[in-house]
Amino acid sequence: VLSLARPPLPPTGPRTSLSLLRVSWIQGEGEDPCVEAVGERGGPQNPDSRARLDQSDEDFKPRIVPYYRDPNKPYKKVLRTRYIQTELGSRERLLVAVLTSRATLFTLAVAVNRTVAHHFPRLLYFTGQRGARAPAGMQVVSHGDERPAWLMSETLRHLHTHFGADYDWFFIMQDDTYVQAPRLAALAGHLSINQDLYLGRAEEFIGAGEQARYCHGGFGYLLSRSLLLRLRPHLDGCRGDILSARPDEWLGRCLIDSLGVGCVSQHQGQQYRSFELAKNRDPEKEGSSAFLSAFAVHPVSEGTLMYRLHKRFSALELERAYSEIEQLQAQIRNLTVLTPEGEAGLSWPVGLPAPFIPHSRFEVLGWDYFTEQHTFSCADGAPKCPLQGASRADVGDALETALEQLNRRYQPRLRFQKQRLLNGYRRFDPARGMEYTLDLLLECVTQRGHRRALARRVSLLRPLSRVEILPMPYVTEATRVQLVLPLLVAEAAAAPAFLEAFAANVLEPREHALLTLLLVYGPREGGRGAPDPFLGVKAAAAELERRYPGTRLAWLAVRAEAPSQVRLMDVVSKKHPVDTLFFLTTVWTRPGPEVLNRCRMNAISGWQAFFPVHFQEFNPALSPQRSPPGAPGAGPDPPSPPGADPSRGAPIGGRFDRQASAEGCFYNADYLAARARLAGELAGQEEEEALEGLEVMDVFLRFSGLHLFRAVEPGLVQKFSLRDCSPRLSEELYHRCRLSNLEGLGGRAQLAMALFEQEQANST
Repeated sequence: VLSLARPPLPPTGPRTSLSLLRVSWIQGEGEDPCVEAVGERGGPQNPDSRARLDQSDEDFKPRIVPYYRDPNKPYKKVLRTRYIQTELGSRERLLVAVLTSRATLFTLAVAVNRTVAHHFPRLLYFTGQRGARAPAGMQVVSHGDERPAWLMSETLRHLHTHFGADYDWFFIMQDDTYVQAPRLAALAGHLSINQDLYLGRAEEFIGAGEQARYCHGGFGYLLSRSLLLRLRPHLDGCRGDILSARPDEWLGRCLIDSLGVGCVSQHQGQQYRSFELAKNRDPEKEGSSAFLSAFAVHPVSEGTLMYRLHKRFSALELERAYSEIEQLQAQIRNLTVLTPEGEAGLSWPVGLPAPFIPHSRFEVLGWDYFTEQHTFSCADGAPKCPLQGASRADVGDALETALEQLNRRYQPRLRFQKQRLLNGYRRFDPARGMEYTLDLLLECVTQRGHRRALARRVSLLRPLSRVEILPMPYVTEATRVQLVLPLLVAEAAAAPAFLEAFAANVLEPREHALLTLLLVYGPREGGRGAPDPFLGVKAAAAELERRYPGTRLAWLAVRAEAPSQVRLMDVVSKKHPVDTLFFLTTVWTRPGPEVLNRCRMNAISGWQAFFPVHFQEFNPALSPQRSPPGAPGAGPDPPSPPGADPSRGAPIGGRFDRQASAEGCFYNADYLAARARLAGELAGQEEEEALEGLEVMDVFLRFSGLHLFRAVEPGLVQKFSLRDCSPRLSEELYHRCRLSNLEGLGGRAQLAMALFEQEQANST
């Protein structure tokens, strides 16, 4: 929130401005006033102090140490932590521990989890029941003893042992307590972490002084990390010396007796507010200030009451948010008058970014046309497809919202009813959100009952909300990558170049990767008495094994009349363990360390498969070679393709080939699961026909529940080559193959120039 003040009015009478320049009056060559000040503050100045200062400056001069790696020593890759906060020693803010029991684990504890779990980074449930079965989505710790003091002691011990170094605050509550999670998180964010604090609803011990207080467990309490660290050595002594039937009283006496720390309800201007709910009291009828501002409500007798409390407090938070939005919009309207643009610079909706302004025709955001039944922007390029799934629900929500806002604005004078949607347009603005323009045919009803049909255009915006980080399974850069290279007889001549690039990019830097060559023979190739078409490939592989001792380049020979990518992958999959990370590649691919690392990070076992989009260079016949820099007659350099070497000639341009999907990174276990599902859904001749027209990416897309990640990969740069489009492929794969060859010939300017030159040659 910006708070702007009106500038002061200019003075009415003449004033004199006096500018003072502060300079040093110390004169003399080489004298440093800072050195004199040090000498005066510490007493008489030593004549040698100047020399010592100069000597210390020389000691701290930076020196450049050149990096040298002994080629005889094995290369050891440095493993970095997953998060930078691990290296910096940063900690999470709040951990919540819920004390539950055998009787309430599947009722009240589940209700607590459904109402507050999404607000806290970690939520644990502690029970004394031995071997308790955890409900779905809940982390339950079983201690095996239901004595209250023993359960509290073991809970604190567990928090200290497993999470003492990871969290600043620990909130302990019972499962019959409703907690206003956003308020509690805000409270923990406003408190200093470098002090011992025991914060909650303070209660007095029977017969004790006013200073000896404990925090009532029914309303929850906060423990600072420093206090938990100090309390840990005293837990065993307190468990043997203090007898109490209530765990909160036991903890309060332990803190007072061992550390002299009592419970407080207010600290640093922050007050812990709680509310005791009367029996059979309806939360919808509670309107007191104590209830509306409470952090915790106790006691909650059943799960239904927990959900009703959550509904009431959520409605209160929503009303407060809407009120704050209206206040901020009013302030923005008032301040817009003072801006250079004036009211013309006020964007709609107020407070949200203005629509994106394109700077060229390539940046124009297009509108998608839709009706209530169909959309005219389909993923497969079809001109029209049914509106279904999430898109249909999104359009329905936009129509309901438009009708609701119209009735809210014009009632009670007019009431609108939707007849049908005439036209619908939507586009996604990355700076604002999803924009809608709807042409609605409405039936307007007046207060006297008159009806009339009206056609009106309305505009709506679904703004982008708070950006959240999606939880992803943990992956490391230490995983070994198994490259798989299928080779046809027609590609054997290009294999030595691939092996040399593999040696320079993978074997030389000692990347944790292996290579398997899959040699595909035709029905009449490589037989008895016939020359081996892959003899040169095998010789090149043996040469690499000789040059790099310890390297093993495996190769498998298969014979197939019409090789399918899925059938070839079946052969390789059976030869490797299920936890193998495959990188399916082509003979034109040049994978390097960065590509292998992105393969490791983007392919997640049981979660995601990664199929990169390589950069395909244009036909050199249409895109002439660029001269090296400084060569005679070399003109200005055009933009280079990703990964191109500027020191030597390279094709002028290329494109990311979205039609090709020959490269892919995935785990063997995920491939076997998708393959088994394919075999289960398709059997016999239907499976055989399907395998002829499927690629590995299509198997994951149609027969796997994994996320399929497609992204451009600048590190994969392929030379121009025409793919062999087999007529045995399915219609879709054959169309994609042909389209890839046609789009890879050259850019629009290059193709236009080629056509122009051809027409000029024909005309003469």
